[in-house]
Amino acid sequence: MGGYFRTFILLAALSAIFAAVGYAIGGGGGAVVALLMAAGMNLFAWWGSAGAVLRMNNAQPVSEAEAPRLYAMVRQLADRAGLPMPALYVIHEDQPNAFATGRGPSDAAVAVNSGLLDLMDERQVAGVVAHELAHIKHRDTLVMSIAATLSGAIGMVAQFGGMFAMRGRDGQRNTNPIAGLLLVILGPIAASIVQMAISRAREYEADREGAEICGDPEWLAGALERLETYAARAVNEGAEANPATAHMFIINPLSGGLRGLFTTHPPTAERVARLRAMRGGGGAMIEVAPRPTASPWAVPGRRNPWG
Repeated sequence: MGGYFRTFILLAALSAIFAAVGYAIGGGGGAVVALLMAAGMNLFAWWGSAGAVLRMNNAQPVSEAEAPRLYAMVRQLADRAGLPMPALYVIHEDQPNAFATGRGPSDAAVAVNSGLLDLMDERQVAGVVAHELAHIKHRDTLVMSIAATLSGAIGMVAQFGGMFAMRGRDGQRNTNPIAGLLLVILGPIAASIVQMAISRAREYEADREGAEICGDPEWLAGALERLETYAARAVNEGAEANPATAHMFIINPLSGGLRGLFTTHPPTAERVARLRAMRGGGGAMIEVAPRPTASPWAVPGRRNPWG
């Protein structure tokens, strides 16, 4: 029930932002049109946001025949979490990262960057996947997918509305162009604040639950440290092109000035400290194989992670 309540609050907040943008563009009539658009976007976000987020990040499905060891690991983790096996996707990006999406456990998907498989050993990958399964278990993925879809739409509408608001209804320049400029700036910022309010606390909870799922908090703690180190060294082109999806990744995928602006992720050092404070209280660890001696992506075009 908590997941659905958070979803309702998110939809209401983002719909209100849509209405405010519409009012700034066209007064009362514009607000009505914006609310109708928001209703349509809410329906799309509920039913189609997961697929949209996967497409935004160029995620490619990977089969069990292509990646039997990866499938075996995820299936073992999903069983421990009491979840059905999620669909698996690979994003061909050098930056190590991962995210989960879907309306709920029955139609969930986990997407991992090829950079994650290149740099991490299987224990660390297991910790990352367990974190994403925790999001699925608590239905955070629905909230995050909706936030990504609607926030991206708000950004586009705000940019269009800002240009439109610069002119009056007769096509002449508006006497108050500052309103148009504020519309462009404040619309996406408001949407980002909504994302921040929901996602930061959920990361701590997913870390805790993920450590319990894999059986050793050090697996996820070590993974987060490596992610923090290497994520800033590689550009994630899919995330840079669609910054509204940044909050879905286990670690901030954005580079440059965007990396620290309105970040939706809590400090990695704090996350690691909380995980290491859990050591000694975990359950039995899952079984993992040693790390492959060579990168599964060493052959150009090969899609066989841990085959």
